[in-house]
Amino acid sequence: MDRGGSFPIRPRTEDQAVERTVERDLSDPMVGRLLDRRYRIGPRIARGGMASVYEAIDVRLDRTVAIKVMHPGMGDDEEFAARFVREARHAARLSHPNVVGVFDQGEEDGTVYLAMEYVPGHTLRDVIRKESPMPPGKALALVEPVLSALAAAHRAGLIHRDIKPENVLISGDGRVKVADFGLAKAVSADTQHTATGGILIGTVSYLAPELVVDGRADARADVYAAGVVLYELLTGRKPHEGESPIQVAYKHVHEDVPAPSTLVPGLPAYVDALVARATARDRSHRPADARVLLHQVHRVKQALDEGVVEDPELVSDLAPPLAVVTMDPDVEEAYDAEEVAERLREVDPPEDTDPIRPAAAAPAGATPVTAGHRIDDTSTIDPGLVRAPRPPAPTEPASYAAWDEPPRRSRRGLVMLLVALLLAVGAGVGAWYFGFARYTSTPGVLGLTSAQAETRLERAGLGFEVGDEAYSETVPAGRIISTDPDPGDRVLDGGTVTGVVSLGLERYDVPKLRGKTEDEAQQAIQDTHLEFGRSIPTYSEKVPEGRVITTNPEPGTSVKPGATVDILLSRGPKPIKVTDWTGKEADKAQAALEKQGLVVTRSEDFSDSVDEGDVIAQVPSTGTVFKGDEVKLTVSKGPELVDVPLVRGQGVESATTELEDAGFEVEVRHHADYIGLGWVLQQSPGSGDKAPAGSTVVITVV
Repeated sequence: MDRGGSFPIRPRTEDQAVERTVERDLSDPMVGRLLDRRYRIGPRIARGGMASVYEAIDVRLDRTVAIKVMHPGMGDDEEFAARFVREARHAARLSHPNVVGVFDQGEEDGTVYLAMEYVPGHTLRDVIRKESPMPPGKALALVEPVLSALAAAHRAGLIHRDIKPENVLISGDGRVKVADFGLAKAVSADTQHTATGGILIGTVSYLAPELVVDGRADARADVYAAGVVLYELLTGRKPHEGESPIQVAYKHVHEDVPAPSTLVPGLPAYVDALVARATARDRSHRPADARVLLHQVHRVKQALDEGVVEDPELVSDLAPPLAVVTMDPDVEEAYDAEEVAERLREVDPPEDTDPIRPAAAAPAGATPVTAGHRIDDTSTIDPGLVRAPRPPAPTEPASYAAWDEPPRRSRRGLVMLLVALLLAVGAGVGAWYFGFARYTSTPGVLGLTSAQAETRLERAGLGFEVGDEAYSETVPAGRIISTDPDPGDRVLDGGTVTGVVSLGLERYDVPKLRGKTEDEAQQAIQDTHLEFGRSIPTYSEKVPEGRVITTNPEPGTSVKPGATVDILLSRGPKPIKVTDWTGKEADKAQAALEKQGLVVTRSEDFSDSVDEGDVIAQVPSTGTVFKGDEVKLTVSKGPELVDVPLVRGQGVESATTELEDAGFEVEVRHHADYIGLGWVLQQSPGSGDKAPAGSTVVITVV
C-alpha cells in the first residue's frame, strides 16, 4: 500500500467528513458511501495495483479507520479475492506495536474491503526525501522498529514480501508502523513460491535476487529489502537504478549492493558490513530472519553509541563470506529477460518506478547487457541478451609444436614453487583458523533460566545476552525458548549468544464491562486481545436497558488470546402481567402480588355485595407492570351496621317512619290477637341491636 505525503486530518463530525469528501472528489463512487451500514467512506488516501485506501468513519464505534477496497472487477477473480480475504486473516494474527492493525473484513454487493488502523502522519519515503543521507545512528533507529515488526511476523510464519519506504508509516508522535501485510503468505517448512499464476509480487527496487531468478522467497527476502531500505536511508539513493524495471532487476541478480561509504565517505566499515550482510546476493549469507538482523543492528548501534570508529572483529563477524556468485546452467538458460518481464509485476509500484513490462524487441546492433556494463540513456536491451555472463572460451595456442619443447630448469622457478607452497600452507592455516579453529559450537541452554544459561555459556568461553521476550505454551516463564545462534551452530570464541526468554503462557483477563454500552464492550474486548462473540439479551432489574450486565466467561477469568467472550446485555426490567383479584380473598391476592416483586397497598371500605375480607377493587387490574411497581387493593369491610331504633308502643305509622329514616326497610305483621289498635307490640331486631343499613325490621302490631 503506497502512501505518499501527509495523511488527511480527521474531521470533527461525520457530516463534515462527507462534505469535505464531496468537494475533493466527485468522480469516485466510493466517496460518501456507507459501506456495510458501518463505514462512512471519506477521501481516498492511497491507490495500489489491487486496491485503493480511503479514510473512513466507523459510525458504530465513532472512530477514524482506513478502509482498503479491492478495485472493481478484481473481486470477480476468485484467486485475487481469496488472497485479499487472506490478508485480513494473516494480518490479524499479528499483534505488535509496530504493525498496522486490521480490525475487520467484509463484502457488500461485490465490494471486498478491509478495515484497518488509521495512522495519520507521513511515510518513510517522505523522510528519505527530506533528510537523506542521514547519520547512521538515525538510520538504524528508523530501521529498528521495522525489523521488530518483521521479526514478529517471521516468528508467526509470515513473510511481508513488499518492504519499502512507502509501506513504513510514521505517526505524528513518532511511532513507526509497518503497513500492508496484504502480500504476506503463511510459510511452511519449505521455501515458498512468491509468484502466483506467473506473477511476481513485490516492488522491483527492493526485490531479492532469488525472487527475480526463480520466484521463491522466505524470510531472507524481507531481510534483503530491509537492507536496501537501510542503504537508501544512509545514502539517499537506491542501490540499483536503471532506465527500466528490467534493468534494475538484472542488477539485483548480477551486482552487489555498493558499500554506502562509496557515496557517504566516513561511514564506519562495520556499517558497510551490516548492509553487505543484509543484501548479500547469496541468501545463505544473509541473516536467517529479521530477528537475527535486528540483533546485528543492535550490535552496530551499540558500537556507534560508544563512538567506535574501527572494529575489525565486528566487521569480520558481519561481513558476508567472500564468494563468487554463480548461477546454475539450467537456471541461467531459463533467465531470459522476456520471461522475467512476463513474471514481474508490481502490485503497488512506488511513485518513481513503473510496473515491469516486457522489453520491446531490440533493433539490430543492440548492445548486450552484462554484469558491470553501464546502461546509458541511449542503450537498448535485447530480451534474448539479458543473461548471466558466460566465461570466455580458452584461447588456442599459437603453435602445437611449442608443447613438445622440454621445460627449462631455473632457480627462479624453484623459488616461485616454494613461495607458492608457503602461500598455500599459509592460506590453508588461515582458512583453518578463520573458518574453523576460532569457532566453537553453541551449547544448548534451552529450558534453563537466564542465570543458568549464562553460567553454562561462560564455561564454554561465550557471553550471554537476554534478547527479546516471547510467550510460550510449553516453556515456563523465565526460561530460555531459543538462542541466536541456535544450539550446535558455530560461534566465535568469546562471542555472544542471545537468548529469547519465555514470558510463560500468554493469557489475558476478561475485562469488567458491567454498565458499558454494547459498542464500548466490543472495543474493550478487542483491546484486550480477545474476540467478541455475541450479545445475549437478558432482563435485569438493576442494569439499565442497553447496558452490559456481565460476561461469559466471567470478568477476571484468564483466557488465551483470541478467546471468544460473550456479553449479557440488559433488556431492562422484566415485564409482569397483572392478575385481577377483584372479588377474591385479599390476603391471598397480596401474597401472590408480593411474590412477583410488586408493592401492595391496601384500603378498606363497606360493601353490601362483597364479603368482608375480599377485594372490592384493584388498580391496575389489567396490563403489564414491572418489579417494584405499586398495586392498590380495596378490601371489603362487609355491609355497614346501623343501630335499630326503639319503636315498641308507637303507632304503626310513627314506627314505620322512624325505622325508614334510620335506613331500614319495614315489614308490618298482625299479632295473633290483633284487635285493630295499630300499636307496635314487638320488633325484630330489637332496640339496641345493630343491623346492616337497608336490612328489614319486622314490627308486630295489635
